Amino acid sequence: MKRLVQGFAAVFIAAFALMFITERLNEAEGYGGKTVTIYNWGDYIDPALIRQFEKETGWKVIYETFDSNEAMMAKIAQGGTTFDVAVPSDYAISKMIEEKLLLPLDHDKLPNLKYIEPRFLNLSFDPHNRYSVPYFWGTVGIVYNKKMLGGKTITSWNDLWDPDLRNQILLVDGAREVMGMALNSLGYSLNETNKAHLQEAKRKLDRLMPNVKAIVGDEIKMLLANEEAAVGVVWSGDAAEIIAENDKLDYVVPKEGSNLWFDNMVIPKTAKNIEGAHAFINFMLDPKHAAQNAEYVGYSTPNKKALAYLPKDIAGDRRFYLDLDSAGHLEVYENLGKRMLAYYNELFLEFKMQQK
Repeated sequence: MKRLVQGFAAVFIAAFALMFITERLNEAEGYGGKTVTIYNWGDYIDPALIRQFEKETGWKVIYETFDSNEAMMAKIAQGGTTFDVAVPSDYAISKMIEEKLLLPLDHDKLPNLKYIEPRFLNLSFDPHNRYSVPYFWGTVGIVYNKKMLGGKTITSWNDLWDPDLRNQILLVDGAREVMGMALNSLGYSLNETNKAHLQEAKRKLDRLMPNVKAIVGDEIKMLLANEEAAVGVVWSGDAAEIIAENDKLDYVVPKEGSNLWFDNMVIPKTAKNIEGAHAFINFMLDPKHAAQNAEYVGYSTPNKKALAYLPKDIAGDRRFYLDLDSAGHLEVYENLGKRMLAYYNELFLEFKMQQK
């Protein structure tokens, strides 16, 4: 019995020592109570704001990036790394709430939430903003170079099927965006679940392939700015950045409809510094900080007071700060479920495989 007790004691001591060593290693790597770990899209925050937050609060920021909502959700679900704040998109937030991957927010610790435009609160993917607060918003649309198109303008998704655009179109590498433009061009919803309609959209996409020069990621901004192609399907913030580099380009939200998206700040279940997470979120909700971030990143801020701190040529640009009251043709992506999302991805992959 004495040996058995000694054995249990040895196991307990070893486990405690391992936990202590792990904690020390985490602190050495920057994870722990004195840090705030942010999980965000690449190039999606002004680095100067991170330094300012660190200086004002004394917390060190660890900044990690992801390139898709799916990759972000998978890493948080695995739980191997602690993230205090993440920035998922609308449909991903709904899914994360459903899968219990988020912690509820303490609104008393977010006094700057009052500066958010009411139309961006209490949306379907998170009623009453129990788990998320707005970060950026925007649309999906078309950037085009009128000079390269011989003076032509683009107003419709269907304009992309013009034979004159052969080998002149760049598409973002996103299943919902590319399938969505085909669905909208046919008069269907971005959240279509009728497989016959989805197959119809896929067949129409197949007819677009002669016009498609490439399906690309972040390099789409450089390629369009450098006039490597005349047309691109992009997110509005990327469009703003492209146009800033080359003023011969313009951006349009097609008349048939498009996606209205929202990226929000959340606290994942992996959070270790909940106090720091709330402090960081509230810091980013400060109007001056929100304006500085919007000017750096190029996307539209939902912070109504921040607009007063933005240059007039940015805040007044109706291509990016469009009047949502007259934009009823825009839709927010819904969480379609694993099976339907997999079906979208399958159709998109079949389309991509036709590239030369």
